[in-house]
Amino acid sequence: MVKNDRWIKEMAQKGMIEPFGKKQVRKGVISYGVSSYGYDMRISDEFKIFTNINNTVVDPKNFDPKSFVDYKGDVCIIPPNSFVLASSLEYFRIPRDVLVICLGKSTYARCGLVVNVTPLEPEWEGHVTIEISNTTPLPAKIYANEGIAQLIFLQAAELCEVSYKDKSGKYQAQKGITLPRM
Repeated sequence: MVKNDRWIKEMAQKGMIEPFGKKQVRKGVISYGVSSYGYDMRISDEFKIFTNINNTVVDPKNFDPKSFVDYKGDVCIIPPNSFVLASSLEYFRIPRDVLVICLGKSTYARCGLVVNVTPLEPEWEGHVTIEISNTTPLPAKIYANEGIAQLIFLQAAELCEVSYKDKSGKYQAQKGITLPRM
């Protein structure tokens, strides 16, 4: 069952989302905070901008951190046909009976930016590492401390046998932007 704003607020008071936007903030920003059936998370002001200056091969089993340039600021420019990694401003603690799906904000989607986040599994916790792809042939701008994607909380009818925490997932309790791990 999809969880509503009342449930999200109750769970945030128990530490599921920190810091927590109790209402949807819209004026002058790309919206963030709680909505009817979701939560619009924000991105922090730290980014890893993909670069090909070192001509390395992108290999998820042997990832070269030199593929990125570190950047900190209120605005990040994503090069054409490239991507950046960012981190959620919020830290999440997902309950054992919940799976979270993440979808990019429509404002960015309408500008040719694709937000990719894998599901937040039961009992996963940490800052969310977010990949933002610029599919356009032009540079694109994203804004720190504003909304980037909406999280939808799905509660299971039964508890899972093995949670992310139980299997000691490699991204458990991650802080900031986390690169691929083996």
